[in-house]
Amino acid sequence: QVQLVESGGGLVQAGGSLRLSCAASGRTFNGYAMGWFRQAPGKEREFVAAIDWSSGTPYYAGSVKGRFTISRDNAKNTADLQMNSLKPEDTAVYLCAARRGWVIATVTSYEYWGQGTQVSVSS
Repeated sequence: QVQLVESGGGLVQAGGSLRLSCAASGRTFNGYAMGWFRQAPGKEREFVAAIDWSSGTPYYAGSVKGRFTISRDNAKNTADLQMNSLKPEDTAVYLCAARRGWVIATVTSYEYWGQGTQVSVSS
């Protein structure tokens, strides 16, 4: 049974940084894609970033490219999201997700989801 647990959310001022971590368990993740999504109140869940677990190749949404960095640690089975230069519009619940296969930005393509962690950015 795959389990994903997020940590690292919080409140930060605009321009600040946060690091989110997703602890994955239940299997080995070679051949999987691990993604970060976010959902703000009243809005649809949207893709933020993802990483091909086997190769470590990252992918980003245009809105976060250059500010966010996704990485994975094979030994710890974690997928982290380093968020810099945060903006108020980054405020949302951030969720970790996993799927078998290559990276896709579509929410419905991901099989496993964590509970989410709140990120709030004040202006």
